[in-house]
Amino acid sequence: MNTIDEHIQKDQSEIEAARQAGDLAKVRHLEEELEGLKEYKEHHPEDNHDPSSLEVYCDLNPDAPECRVYED
Repeated sequence: MNTIDEHIQKDQSEIEAARQAGDLAKVRHLEEELEGLKEYKEHHPEDNHDPSSLEVYCDLNPDAPECRVYED
């Protein structure tokens, strides 16, 4: 994916396909990912790149140990 909008659109398509296939676990996983992407997009309207899963996680959980940034 090049942009977050493309990723959101892809996830929405995959959710529909998983629903039709009856794969509820995949639907839940993709819906959680989609929700995170939408929140990330709301928090960063000027940023159009496709964020990594770590970027989305840290945006939603800035106090998590793996998201800490140390400055010298």
